[in-house]
Amino acid sequence: MVHRFGVFEFDDEGNELRKNGRTVAIEPQPAKALALLLARAADRGGARDGGIVSREELREVVWGKNTHVDFDRGLAYCVSQIRTALGDSGDNPRFVQTIPKQGFKFIAPVTTSLPQVPGPKPQLRSGRAAYWVAAAAVLVIGVGLALAALQNESPRVVIGVSIFDNETGNADYDRPVAALSDLVVEHLTKLDPNRIAVVGNAAILRHPRNIRNLKAVAQELKADYVLLGQLQQGETGLRFITHFIRLSDEAHLKANRLPVSDRLAGLEDAVVEEFERAVREHVLNPRTN
Repeated sequence: MVHRFGVFEFDDEGNELRKNGRTVAIEPQPAKALALLLARAADRGGARDGGIVSREELREVVWGKNTHVDFDRGLAYCVSQIRTALGDSGDNPRFVQTIPKQGFKFIAPVTTSLPQVPGPKPQLRSGRAAYWVAAAAVLVIGVGLALAALQNESPRVVIGVSIFDNETGNADYDRPVAALSDLVVEHLTKLDPNRIAVVGNAAILRHPRNIRNLKAVAQELKADYVLLGQLQQGETGLRFITHFIRLSDEAHLKANRLPVSDRLAGLEDAVVEEFERAVREHVLNPRTN
């Protein structure tokens, strides 16, 4: 089915999102979630729930019943990716609205239709007409191949964000340090979605530092870079170590030590700015190095 809303359309057979006819990048899991939201919105006229999709429904559709993941983190990432692709905002939504304690709802009007199937072509009586049709077809194919080649020459760079490590021995820092990695994911997804794809909810990125395998991260996620972070207790107080690593040779392109107060004041802004700076310098604008 093809769902249309505003300047967008979404083909749920290929999980393809388009804006004004041009493909918009969206990862497979967020695409599955968007398909369910749109299907429920299209049918909400006769639905008792008013078009609301529960969190459990999304979990079953996106991950399945037998897959064990950090569901809250993964769902937050999926919804964030959908809003990024649509240019939407959680604070003032035009498309995806959060319904507290219930789930999510697609609030924009949606029309749904079957994909268009080409019908039989009329026979051409004129040989000259057939020649020009054939020539036009060759031209269209050539342009299509050229565009595909350009797209293949500039694929999106994949950046993995590993869950950050609390190495202080103080369990009070576990939650804020883990949440900090989610904040970095959310921020980086907004930088340039057409050029970079940020992965933060894969199981392999949740391995602790002592068993983390960067080669496996590169192979499983097809990632080009990975971001790591550790909160540590130093001789003079807390510090947060950032790592920006190129996975092809596991080279550190950028690493920094950020001083931190006991209450972690200012840590979020400092870490986000540090990783954004690294991505801009080494991925988006490498010639400025």
